[in-house]
Amino acid sequence: MKQLTFYFTILVTFLLLSSCSTDYKFNLETPKKAVLDETINIALVEQENKPLEKVQFYVNGKEFASNGNNIVMKTNNLGVGKHAIAALAFFDKKTKKINSTIEIFAKNKPAIYSYKIVNTYAHDTKAYTQGLEYYNGFLYETTGRKGQSTLRKVEIKTGKVLQKVALDNNYFGEGMTIVGDKIIWLTWQNNKGFIYDLNTFEQKGEFAYDKSKEGWGLTQNETELIKSDGTHKIWFLDKETQKEIRYIQTYTHDRALSQLNELELINGKLYANYYQKPIIAIIDPATGIVEGLINLKGLETEMAKTQKLAAGDEVLNGIAFDKVNNRLFVTGKYWGKLFEIELIKQ
Repeated sequence: MKQLTFYFTILVTFLLLSSCSTDYKFNLETPKKAVLDETINIALVEQENKPLEKVQFYVNGKEFASNGNNIVMKTNNLGVGKHAIAALAFFDKKTKKINSTIEIFAKNKPAIYSYKIVNTYAHDTKAYTQGLEYYNGFLYETTGRKGQSTLRKVEIKTGKVLQKVALDNNYFGEGMTIVGDKIIWLTWQNNKGFIYDLNTFEQKGEFAYDKSKEGWGLTQNETELIKSDGTHKIWFLDKETQKEIRYIQTYTHDRALSQLNELELINGKLYANYYQKPIIAIIDPATGIVEGLINLKGLETEMAKTQKLAAGDEVLNGIAFDKVNNRLFVTGKYWGKLFEIELIKQ
């Protein structure tokens, strides 16, 4: 019996050693961070140099041509943001997938802008501003909070509300933009946006969000709606169907820029309120690179002369641009003033 136990022990040990000898251990060697314009190398390495039949690499889910067990790529081909890297190893009639990520940052620091006040106008202190847009000589504004969310047409010089409709109390209104004879209006966490008639303010339709679970800011280019959702991602939607098509990731030279709120496209650049900060980011909508930061801290100081603002709540929000007259307007939540400003590059 002892002899049988001895041989059994030897057999188990042999099987374990044999199993260990064929156990492949992989490292997917990729830099965790990189900068645009760099060339990076990504390699799949078997720790004990065991033979592999083949390796397939994938970048953001798409197969990438490899040179054996590695790939070489320019970071420009990926763009700024966090990207998924995967390698599928074929070996010993088996396969194994190894995953990693790489985060790519802008090459240059954003330019810094200050401002000067050109004009100051009245603004309704009951308007918790979420969206703001200039159209045909008037401001169109959406306000937030459940039970207080409204769509408004506003006279610029006086701040007088000329037309208004309230959103159902179940919804927290967010950003808006005007597309033809329609107003597209977002809600915050209800996964839904609404479509209104520009002239009558009558609700004409609604649409659901997809991967962007929240609604924050909204603007447009010639063919797409452009939507922020509170993250560092900016979403592009079909103007007719409101379906999400793609997104960009918003990055500076050293960080992802999230909390992006109200949006306005101005001369081909995307201007975004940085929520709870007196800052507007200037973003290249083609790449997501933050090219500039506008410091508007002084506007809070100006507001404090006539109004006490609730910290963290009654913050800068609202950007509108009069392209014909080259006028830039900004305001804030419950602010009693609307400012026309001119930017000064530092």
